[in-house]
Amino acid sequence: MAVRKIKPVTPGQRHKIISAFDTITRTVPDKSLLRPIKRTGGRNVNGKMTMRYIGGGHKRMYRVIDFLRDKDGIPAVVKSIEYDPNRSSRIALVCYSDGEKRYIIAPAGLQVGQEIMSGRDVAPEIGNTLFLSDIPLGTIVHNIELKPGKGAALARSAGTFAQLSAREGKNATIKLPSGETRIILTTCRATIGTVSNPDHNLEKSGKAGRTRWQGRRPRVRGVAMNPVDHPMGGGEGRASGGHPRSRKGVPAKGFKTRDKKKYSSRQIIERRKK
Repeated sequence: MAVRKIKPVTPGQRHKIISAFDTITRTVPDKSLLRPIKRTGGRNVNGKMTMRYIGGGHKRMYRVIDFLRDKDGIPAVVKSIEYDPNRSSRIALVCYSDGEKRYIIAPAGLQVGQEIMSGRDVAPEIGNTLFLSDIPLGTIVHNIELKPGKGAALARSAGTFAQLSAREGKNATIKLPSGETRIILTTCRATIGTVSNPDHNLEKSGKAGRTRWQGRRPRVRGVAMNPVDHPMGGGEGRASGGHPRSRKGVPAKGFKTRDKKKYSSRQIIERRKK
């Protein structure tokens, strides 16, 4: 997995750094696992804009990803590693021995032809999904469930991973990519390995047009608005805007917005580092 710097033939390519796509083995997705994505342009059912800076972009189809990995004891063979426009990581097409095909988040190092499994009594190897009660301590994992049977929720984006650091009774201690340490039930599942495409954070679009292709419209700074439009708007010349805050007046830059009575606070041992 690597990135490729483009020669500066045009102004848009001068600072462009993109993925080398060297691990991708197939360019056409499996049609049976595609679903349409409805685009709203940030408008609600009445046609009123409720979310700003959304619109345009290339048409996409959603790839149905198996975040449950609930086909226990049935081996699956990796058929291809593919690009997914809806996420930063690569996806893998796997075919189970009973003939069913599914897409999974591809971990780094997963090869075409490799056999993967999920469930009890499965070896802790890359791509295999096990219960946290069966994973050896210190193992690097991704695609971690927060509730048993609900599907993977943590460590799903490119290059991310978590570490199983301890286990006591029915709870396991997981150190997350953000630095947060959290308690999760040992009946939850996790997949061995690191998520693929670890160099995603090194990519640079090179021009504003690539952002428009992704469906993002230009974002206007609050200090560039009028006082009627934003709390930080107005002023003579280039006014800084005072205390940074959102359009609705919620302070930023260190102001805590997390609910103090949130149910999951008891599961967090150590908060993420600032």
